[in-house]
Amino acid sequence: MGTEGFYTLKGYNLIEHGLLTSSMEDYLEMIYRMQKDSEGVVRVSTLAQALHVKPPSASKMAGNLRARELIQFPRYGYITLTETGRQVGEYLLRRHEIVHRLLCAVNGTQDELEQCEKIEHFLTPRTVMNIEKFLEKVLEG
Repeated sequence: MGTEGFYTLKGYNLIEHGLLTSSMEDYLEMIYRMQKDSEGVVRVSTLAQALHVKPPSASKMAGNLRARELIQFPRYGYITLTETGRQVGEYLLRRHEIVHRLLCAVNGTQDELEQCEKIEHFLTPRTVMNIEKFLEKVLEG
């Protein structure tokens, strides 16, 4: 398994103890996706567009994530992830992909995005890890 599945203590606490709201998780996952795809440059306007929210809402959430030391967001600057933010964002994306794979396999479809978005926030890291092991055994084994 390598280093996958290992996060900072702060990352574990944020996820396992519900210190991030579902909305915060959605924003952080999207920032991680965008930063990965755009060589690190994430603007509030493009984040708002990607999440179908207004820029002031995205800016306010960026402030909340900055207060939790998950992103750096200088006034009128770009959003960048801190190391903890990157690790949590990476986990959130991985969780999303695992849950989506499970739902598609169970329902025999290619796209279960809506259901995935609704339930992924309620799963513990342990459950996500066990779903991943289950999928590897059943689908690939």
